[in-house]
Amino acid sequence: MKLYQPTHYAGWLACFTLITYLLSVAGLLPADVATIAAWLTLLPMLPAIKASARKQSVVLFLLGVLGLAIGFWQGAEISWRSVFSANVPLLTMFVAITFLSLTNAPDSEERLPRGNKAAAITALGTTLLGAVINMSVIFVFGDRLQRDGKLTDTQQIILARCFTAAAWWSPFFIATGVALMYAPGMVWKATVAPGAIMALLGIGYTLIEVNHKSKSAFEGYPLKAESLVIPVLMAIAVLILHHFFPQIRIMILISLMSVLGALLFMHTRPRWLTLKNFVNNRLHGAGPQFALFLAAGVFSAGIKAMISLYPNLIDLHQFSFDASMFAVILALMIVAGLLGVHPVISIAVVSPVLLPLNPDTTSLGFMFLSTWAISTGCGPLSGLGLILTGLYGASSRQIIANNWHYIIAMWALASLVNTLLLA
Repeated sequence: MKLYQPTHYAGWLACFTLITYLLSVAGLLPADVATIAAWLTLLPMLPAIKASARKQSVVLFLLGVLGLAIGFWQGAEISWRSVFSANVPLLTMFVAITFLSLTNAPDSEERLPRGNKAAAITALGTTLLGAVINMSVIFVFGDRLQRDGKLTDTQQIILARCFTAAAWWSPFFIATGVALMYAPGMVWKATVAPGAIMALLGIGYTLIEVNHKSKSAFEGYPLKAESLVIPVLMAIAVLILHHFFPQIRIMILISLMSVLGALLFMHTRPRWLTLKNFVNNRLHGAGPQFALFLAAGVFSAGIKAMISLYPNLIDLHQFSFDASMFAVILALMIVAGLLGVHPVISIAVVSPVLLPLNPDTTSLGFMFLSTWAISTGCGPLSGLGLILTGLYGASSRQIIANNWHYIIAMWALASLVNTLLLA
């Protein structure tokens, strides 16, 4: 008799969380059902979560609980329902966009193209495909480009920077969901143009550097034009729907479009067997995200409780969230990211501190997107950095050496773009 481990059910519980949340938005189920489902989903995922991610999540959760306990005994007003449901919309969006990896085109066996054109096509493909299928693009491109388990410095630079550049503008990047959650009132459409400018600046900077740095012709990914049709269509569809149906939250549109897009453009057949294998073998790997996002929601609630009790604990009321504060806090959050602090954590800390200042939430959201785009693409301790070091032979020291000047340049440019277009 075949025995099933708890992780076999984790993917189906993640799907149940997604479905019940969408039904609750439609008014067909109580919202508490999705919240309970999200926390239940985490339980069978726990054994497969790496120790570092588990420790980080446990510390966040316990600190949040401590803050809430102190707040409760001191009489602070606490919405317990929102404590546990805070990041459930983020998790449902994450589960939904994970389905888009089913739209991956079959791996090409063509000879790798070489030269500056190959570098530009690889950079563009990484950004556009990564904008929709997310981290899957790193594995697709990385496995095809690597030689004896290693990528060259220039290949690492292009894949990491150009992938995370999509965080500035893509509605399917989880960074967008985080920004919308922690900068309530953020107008996502207002960040698309500044975000696209930043992405183009980052890609242009990277291509110039790669051209200057390459001692031999760059070997790029053999990308075909038809591979870019799906991500472009998906992004345009979200923009159009958001324009004509502004009453529907952007995160709901993204979740719906992700699942529908995956079903429409799925490459592998038969569809049902492909979906079954995907849920069984891919979705249970979302444990780190479930642990981190749920813990970050409790942690942020604990910070809010402490601030309500001790408003002078972090008193910034003599300041305003202007262009100068944007630049300073963005720099601090980037440094935190380089030290291994996940952007969700730094955002969960910064948001309740800055929201009492009544900031322009679109500018605040752009700061969160910039933090994500810069720190996750350039830090050896980010999830992407660990993939590059663990699978493709990168060294932590070399990642920092390759990116320190890019970090400074993008921080300065993001601060400038915010000043000119948003602040």
